[in-house]
Amino acid sequence: MFVLAFFALVLSFVIIGKINSDKIKSKELATAQKEKPLTGQTKTKITTNSDDNEFVLNPIIDVSGWQLPSEIDYDTLSQNISGAIVRVQGGSGISKKNNAAHSSGIDKSFKTHIKEFQKRNVPVAVYAYVRGSSVKEMKKEAQTFYKNASPFNPTYYWLDVEEKTMSNMDKGVKAFRDELRRLGAENIGIYIGTYFMEEHSISTDGFDAIWIPTYGTDSGYFEATPKTELDYDLHQYTSQGYLNGFSQPLDLNQISVNKDTKTTFEKLFGKISN
Repeated sequence: MFVLAFFALVLSFVIIGKINSDKIKSKELATAQKEKPLTGQTKTKITTNSDDNEFVLNPIIDVSGWQLPSEIDYDTLSQNISGAIVRVQGGSGISKKNNAAHSSGIDKSFKTHIKEFQKRNVPVAVYAYVRGSSVKEMKKEAQTFYKNASPFNPTYYWLDVEEKTMSNMDKGVKAFRDELRRLGAENIGIYIGTYFMEEHSISTDGFDAIWIPTYGTDSGYFEATPKTELDYDLHQYTSQGYLNGFSQPLDLNQISVNKDTKTTFEKLFGKISN
């Protein structure tokens, strides 16, 4: 009888613990749901963590040559986003048959994307897909990236690290970042999945911002927060988002739900004019 009572007591503690854990997770998701950008919506009102003022924030998109300028209504799309991150470089070893980038690695549409967004007052950051197979190649990619991107004065330079292209990826990523810094880039961030980062021991130390993908079921809407202890700034929450102005799916991003929305947005995209 005593044994049964003991196990019943233990079970009750387990159940109570799970209930409390679920409540905490539900609260976190509820907060994120309130702050998520909605697809197809022109304006999303967000109350910042620092005060009670409402800050209007739309989705932040990232685009490349795979999103053809001829298929984009820039006037309409620009009204539905708060920022754009444009790919400038697809990395080394691009095939001549690649529809989105030249064999040099330069994205075929980056100039058009940047110019069209900037002339509509959409703040633009840039990114490079990192593919160097050696420290020397990483530095060369950084030079090509900076040479092509810097004339447009982007708000941020992002390294998109998704693929193992050399034995010591941490060393290669650091070489790319340090070369960018040497050339004059001031704001440098890293886009990386937490699993890939841990698997290849890639450090985020030395970067000014962190951008993490976590999709859930990738439904086109926010579903899940990244499971990480990293102090990340930007969250790519779907690759299947739809916005007025473009009929194909888009990557959609939002400011981390753990950060002050306005402060972090201004860190990544510049001061907002009142």
